[in-house]
Amino acid sequence: MKIREELERLEQKILSPYATLSAKTRGRLRPEPECDVRTAFQRDRDRIIHSKAFRRLKHKTQVFLSPGGDHYRTRLTHTLEVAQIARSMARALRLNEDLTEAIALGHDLGHTPFGHAGEAVLNELHPEGFRHYEQSLRVVDFLEKDGRGLNLTWEVRDGILKHSKGKGPILPREQEHLAATLEGQLVRVADIIAYLNHDLDDALRGQVIKESDIPPECVKILGRKHSERINTMVRSLIFKTLAADDGRLHLDEDVMHAMERLREFLFARVYEAPVVYQEFVKAKKLLRELYRYFLEHELPWDKEKIYQEDTPLHQRVCDFIAGMTDRYALSLFEKLFIPHPWPF
Repeated sequence: MKIREELERLEQKILSPYATLSAKTRGRLRPEPECDVRTAFQRDRDRIIHSKAFRRLKHKTQVFLSPGGDHYRTRLTHTLEVAQIARSMARALRLNEDLTEAIALGHDLGHTPFGHAGEAVLNELHPEGFRHYEQSLRVVDFLEKDGRGLNLTWEVRDGILKHSKGKGPILPREQEHLAATLEGQLVRVADIIAYLNHDLDDALRGQVIKESDIPPECVKILGRKHSERINTMVRSLIFKTLAADDGRLHLDEDVMHAMERLREFLFARVYEAPVVYQEFVKAKKLLRELYRYFLEHELPWDKEKIYQEDTPLHQRVCDFIAGMTDRYALSLFEKLFIPHPWPF
């Protein structure tokens, strides 16, 4: 008997009726033989972890650009925190942990350098706009492995595409805004829980805000410490969802309102704070100059061969810029635009 088949049987036996079974995946973009050891979602998780785009996340900004301190979050540590929170909730709800983890690990692969500042610039310059969740899907479908992509399952790809929430409702009720699987919907909430807490933690560390600035109603409902806030949010989702038992995710009303209030506070006092925003303005100018430069010059990378001849230049430049790390973008800008002393 194949190990994979035994794991699939185990899923049928122990997972919730609302869980997504790996044996019932809608399949991949291109059919391929099954692994005899790993389930389909385990293979997706492994492919994401071993991808180049995943490794580059360690040098991409979460909120604070190129921080000097060792304890500030990067896009990679954010991703790992999302995966941990999502898996904890998935296990308690008896959902498919492998699917949950794969979506969480892949959800930000298409994020730009310099965080949302980079996303704003590409959205401004690319004729068709730019959304990091769509670029994440483009990474796993096409850009990785020299144009072959990772060939992930439909469920993981759907979860990656539908993970973003912006300033919208934490638990939207319109199905078109949600992933098709409960695991994908869970990652969406885990993403919010993660960034609400670690961005607040980093802002306190960077002295952008003080503890006394945090809205009192958020402290009262969610807790004062980082671990208390995460615990409150996670437990609320788990127990409220289990109590409802209707195939949807739920949060206690007071917890959801406190999360929304905390998000408003972070936008007003952290993301749009002058000390943070000024650096974003610089980053936007840097990326804007790089984008315009490469519309007029040859791209310095080895992926030109993966494109069809009729692929618009804007799309190629957008892919190139979006895939950069912060430090590569800074280095390339210096090389192209900063004069260097003439050697003797």
